[in-house]
Parts: sequence; C-alpha cells; structure tokens
Amino acid sequence: MTSTPYTVADVMTAKVIAVTPSTGFKDIAAAMERWKVSALPVVEGEGRVVGVVSEADLLPKEEFHEHRPGLIEQMRRLGDTAKAGSTRAENLMTTPAVTIRPDATLPRAARLMADRHIKRLPVVDADGTLKGIVSRAGLLKVFLRTDEELATEIRRTVVDRLFPLSRRAVEVTVAQGIATLTGEVMEPDLIPLAERLTGSVEGIVDVHCRLNHRTGAGSS
Repeated sequence: MTSTPYTVADVMTAKVIAVTPSTGFKDIAAAMERWKVSALPVVEGEGRVVGVVSEADLLPKEEFHEHRPGLIEQMRRLGDTAKAGSTRAENLMTTPAVTIRPDATLPRAARLMADRHIKRLPVVDADGTLKGIVSRAGLLKVFLRTDEELATEIRRTVVDRLFPLSRRAVEVTVAQGIATLTGEVMEPDLIPLAERLTGSVEGIVDVHCRLNHRTGAGSS
C-alpha cells in the first residue's frame, strides 16, 4: 500500500576510505584522523571486504605501551594483547566483517548496528565487494525530509489509496515530523491501518490519528 521503503543504498556514502591487510598501524591511525572516521573496512583483491579495523582495535597498543600485562591478564584478554603487538591491518582487524547489502531496509541496518554495538557498516554486493558505507548519521537522514514532503507522501500513499470515497474529507498535516490525520471517512475499519501505514513512512516521528466514521450516504 505504501511507496517503496528507503534502503541502505539511498543513504550510504559511496566514497569510502579503505585499507588493505598489509596497511601499517600508523597509516591506519593517520587515515582515521584525516577522514574523521572511527573505523575502516579492510579490502583485498578487487575490493572484497575481509574485515574492519576500528579505533578499539588500535587502543590496546596504547593501553599496554607502558607496562607488560601479567600472565593472568594475558590469558583473560588474549585478543587485546595480541593486537597490542600487531603492526598490520590483517592482525588488527575484526573478521569476518559485519556487512550489509545495498537493498537492505533502514530498520534492518539500525537493528544490526544496535545488536553488534557498531557505528557503521560496510555495504557490499553479493560477492562481498565494497560498494559504500552506512553510518548511524546516514540512517538519520530520513528524518531530514521536510514536513511538506512527508504530508504529500502520506496523502498519496495512504489516504488516497485507503479512502478513495472520502479522501477529500481527510486533512493531513505534519509538524516537526509528527503527522496528524483529521476528518471523517466512510471506511472505519481501515482507520487503524491508516495510522499504522502513516507511522511507517520514512521520516515520520509520531502519528496522531483523529479520523472518525462518517455516517450517511454519499461521497466527497
């Protein structure tokens, strides 16, 4: 009933700074600083993503710089102590990389980031080739859509389709991303669906549904 949902391809950044498995520690740190990113995909061959190296992967080098961990600490933090002694991306990166496809929906990307506690995802095709990167900020781009644009989409994809006989009696307003549906309709059973579909429009923050059953014959 609604328009095609936004996908990762709509909000991802196509220009991506990546490193190779042989990239050295200092070059990785320099790239992060220069491009103001907290993680970099690691690619090999024709751009296949094999891992991701993040600030968290580099920090053990500084943490253990002034003291050698004891045996118990080494056993408890094998991964971190190994990274502290590493100098190349292939030994620093987290692998396999957590990636996402360009056609994935934004809610799916958001859930994956939340579940894995990560801030950005490499976007790859079916062969695992890097196509872009999507960040938390990218997922929030849909909330930058104007109120007028949102109202137009709600009228076109929800009101006009659900209420063809009484659509002119329905007023759609959006203020600060909050949609309000007001009026009387001849199809009362569809009011809950209208509220749900309005809330699913990308960029809508909340919905106030004030639609009522229109009694009497006739159409608008």
